Amino acid sequence: MPRGSEKGAVPVPVKQIHLAAHFPGVNNTTVWSDPGSGSQIDFGSFVHLARTAERGKFDFFFLAEGLRLREMKGRIHDLDVAGRPESLTVLSALSGVTARLGLAATVNSTFNEPYEVARRLATLDHLSGGRAAWNVVTSWDAFTGENFRRGGYLAEADRYNRAREFLGTARELWDSWSGGDLVADPASGTFARPDAGAFAHRGPQFDIAGRFNAPRPPQGRPVIIQAGDSAEGREFAAAEADVIFSRHGTLEDGRAFYKDVKSRLAKYGRRPDELKIMPSVTYVLGDTEEDAAERAADIRRAQVTPQGALAYLEGFWGRDLSGYDPDGPLPDVEPDLGEGVSKGRAQFRGDRSETVRRWRALAAERGLTIRELVIEATGRQTFVGTPRSVADQIDEFVRTDAADGFVLVPHLTPTGLDDLVEHVVPLLQEKGVFRADYTGPTLRDHLGLEAP
Repeated sequence: MPRGSEKGAVPVPVKQIHLAAHFPGVNNTTVWSDPGSGSQIDFGSFVHLARTAERGKFDFFFLAEGLRLREMKGRIHDLDVAGRPESLTVLSALSGVTARLGLAATVNSTFNEPYEVARRLATLDHLSGGRAAWNVVTSWDAFTGENFRRGGYLAEADRYNRAREFLGTARELWDSWSGGDLVADPASGTFARPDAGAFAHRGPQFDIAGRFNAPRPPQGRPVIIQAGDSAEGREFAAAEADVIFSRHGTLEDGRAFYKDVKSRLAKYGRRPDELKIMPSVTYVLGDTEEDAAERAADIRRAQVTPQGALAYLEGFWGRDLSGYDPDGPLPDVEPDLGEGVSKGRAQFRGDRSETVRRWRALAAERGLTIRELVIEATGRQTFVGTPRSVADQIDEFVRTDAADGFVLVPHLTPTGLDDLVEHVVPLLQEKGVFRADYTGPTLRDHLGLEAP
C-alpha cells in the first residue's frame, strides 16, 4: 500500500522514482563468458533490451558512444566489445519497434558540428513522436582525435567552452522554426512562416548562418543529459542539463552530490525538480540475501578475469606485467609514469603514482592478490538482495535524496534486465513510488519536465 494511503490518513506526496536502461558497451560490466551473453551489435539485442525497458515503464533507453577502439600495448584491447554501432542510427531504428520509451544517445561535442547533430536529433524526435535525448560529452585525448579531420584535442576548459556553445547553437537551430508570424499565400490559400529555419550564430567556436531544414522537434528540444563530475561539469549540468548521468552509487556519496548539484540551480533561475540526478548502477537478485551475495561475488569474478585484472593493472603501472601471476601479489616494480601502455581509457589519466601507492597499502593491509585488488578497486554491485530488499534499497536512495532515479546497467546483454522488470518493478509499483503506466507520449512527460 502506498505511503500515506491508510484509511483516514492525509495523503503524503510520494517521491517518484525514474528508471532508465543502459545498453552496455565498452566496459568491464558485461560477463562475456556467460552462456546467456549475446551480441553487442545485432539489432535483435538492442530490440530485446529496449522492449524489456518499455515493458517495465522505464523513462528511457541509453546508448553510450565510442569514437575509437581502445588499445593496450599497441594492439586493439581484445577485452572490449569489437565494434560500436552509431548510436543515433540504432535509436532511429528502435523508434519503430517501441511506442513510449525515451531514446537517449551519447553524441560527442568535440568532434561533431552543431548543424548536423541538431538535425539528427530533431529527426529522431520526429520519428519517435517526442522521445529523443542527447547525452552531451566531450573528448579529452589526441588519440581519439586522430580519427578526425581536425585532429588533436582541446584543453579541459576549452572542451566545456566548446560544449556550451555547441549546445547553445543546437538550441538556436531547434528554435529557428518557432518564431515569426504566419503569412497567407493567396495563390495556394495556405499559410507559412517565411522566416522558418533562418538562423545566424556568430561565436568563438562556431560562425554559421543559413536555414535549418528540420522543423521544430515535438518536445520543443530533445532532453539534455550530462555526465561530468568535475566542478566545471557540475556547473555545466546545473545550467544546461535536464538529467545528470552520475557515478555516485552509495548513499553517502549520492546525498553529497545531490545536495551540491541541486544547490547550484537557483543561480540559473531553475527549480530543483528541473534537473534529475540518475546514477549508473548495477544489481544482483537472489532467492535469499545469502544467495544474492554469493551470486554477486561470482559475477564480480567473472567480470574481472585474470587477463582483465592484469590489463587493468598495466594501465596504472604503465608497463607490461604479463609475467606476473594475477592470483599472486602486486608487482614489485615501480610504475612507469611516461606515456603508458593504454590508449583511449580515461581512468588512466591523473596521478597514477598516487593510485599505485594507495593500492599497495590496501593490498598489504588485506592480503589481496592482483585480481582481488582489481575486483575491490573497480567497485561492486550497487543493489544486491532479494527482489523485495532491492526494491526497498532503490526507494531509500530516492526517498532520502541520494538520487532521483537510476540508470541500470545489466551484466548480461540483452537479457540482463529481464529479472528486475519481472520481479522488482511490480514491488516499486506496489509501494506507489513508480508508475503503473506511462501518462504521456514524450520523454519530457516521463521525466516531469516542462516543454521549453
